[in-house]
Amino acid sequence: MPPVPFAAVSETLLAVVWHSRTGAAAAMAAAVAEGAGADCRLLKAESARPSELLAAKGYVFVCPENLASMSGMMKEMFDRSYYPLLGRIEGRPYATAIAAGSDGHGAQAQIDRIVTGWRLRRVAEPLIVNFGVQAPEAILAPKVLPEASADACRELGAAMAEGLRLGIF
Repeated sequence: MPPVPFAAVSETLLAVVWHSRTGAAAAMAAAVAEGAGADCRLLKAESARPSELLAAKGYVFVCPENLASMSGMMKEMFDRSYYPLLGRIEGRPYATAIAAGSDGHGAQAQIDRIVTGWRLRRVAEPLIVNFGVQAPEAILAPKVLPEASADACRELGAAMAEGLRLGIF
């Protein structure tokens, strides 16, 4: 079966695909994009199109961990994009940033399993920001990203963009 044609989308160096419920992952995605600079495109998971992902040279996936999994909206983005991109983005670099209440590794593992099918290449260690919340009211409350974590997100974005610009990955 031939690949599905896409409407033309201008080429992007780095796509930061994100979903957030309480503001933590949104702040992380914004910091990654800030670090990456002008050649970065922020894509909300709920509206990201396969053509936008195809136009990117690399990816950072940013989401909260909900009930030991990536958020449903991020999963839906992968569901919607998986087959249209299968066999078309192999070897491209990716990284992840997870906003977690206590762990983050479940969401991390889930994303890694999905992008293995796309044959993406992890080029940075997972960035998991643990907010240390367990009570329902704390879990649902708006989050403020600590400055040290924002710095780590900016560094991730800068490293991804520079590696792509230099052709390192």
